[in-house]
Amino acid sequence: MPTAADKLPVKKIKLPPGFKVEVWASDILDARGMRQGDKGTVFVSSLFVAGKIYAVVDKGGKREVKTIAEKLFLPNGIEFHKGALYVATPKDLTRYDDIEAKLDNPPKPVMVYDKFPGDVPHGWKFIKVGPDGKLYFPVGGPCNICDPSDKYAQIFRMNLDGTGVESVVKGMRNTVGFDWHPKTKELWFGDNGRDWLSEDLPNCELNRVTKVGQHFGFPYCHQGNFADPQFGWGKKCEDYVKPALLLGPHVAPLGMRFYSGRMFPAKYQNAIFLTRHGPWNRSQKYAADVVAVFIDAKGNAKMEPFLTGLVENNQYLGRPADVMVMKDGSLLVSDDHNGAIYRVSYGK
Repeated sequence: MPTAADKLPVKKIKLPPGFKVEVWASDILDARGMRQGDKGTVFVSSLFVAGKIYAVVDKGGKREVKTIAEKLFLPNGIEFHKGALYVATPKDLTRYDDIEAKLDNPPKPVMVYDKFPGDVPHGWKFIKVGPDGKLYFPVGGPCNICDPSDKYAQIFRMNLDGTGVESVVKGMRNTVGFDWHPKTKELWFGDNGRDWLSEDLPNCELNRVTKVGQHFGFPYCHQGNFADPQFGWGKKCEDYVKPALLLGPHVAPLGMRFYSGRMFPAKYQNAIFLTRHGPWNRSQKYAADVVAVFIDAKGNAKMEPFLTGLVENNQYLGRPADVMVMKDGSLLVSDDHNGAIYRVSYGK
């Protein structure tokens, strides 16, 4: 069950000076991905627990949560584009046309693509329309560690009608968040590292794509310098693209966005806000936060804490899952642990 609004851990959350956080919406079971429609509706996806797609409507400062689809199979991936809401499961991609005019009576979804492999391990999607107008989606490795066939461990793109599928990135284990740099238009993506080697190895990664077809190492090389003990034999880490940034072991990077709003201080312009969901199988819990990643003109990246305070006594008080920049420049942060969305704003 979602955590009651008055029990949410907002008073525990720490932010840099000048920022404040508030509960923006609650009672959203398993709240994961977020997209904003043209009319201001915030669409929210879910994963294992709920199997629903929600629409959050702001009415005079109060938020109303509507369920627009349910009984779906791991519907983590959503995108809003030209009036339509796209929903991706491990099996298929569907589209709800003119959805903001039909929130109380959602249309029957149009099938766009039904040839995803359908695997549960790393099969859920994060989808986004790129600067080229194509829809990007991952097909993760269907395992903790394996050498999968060429339909896995990649980021693909397709035309919006489901045609023209092509590979963009290879050697990707499991991305649940990516975005394009506002200036360079280069694709950046988070990648979840493999499990069961060590509590402190390997790191999860933030990667930068500079050309189509680059290979980022999975399953042969992890974190740019660590050969897999099973699949790394005869391979060289130098043959693969190194991460732009190591994010920490088992932190589980999920949603990420480049900040393009005008509310926050200038230092955050074109920085990445990235959620680290926190380890599921590490004896010491950590992360469960949002970090800010700053990128210089050469593509060098450094990371700073931004939203913290959600780990206490080795327990998660909340687990950030996605971020979204609102039209007013504020930042929404979804928390699937509590079924809530927080709003971060700035004011001197």
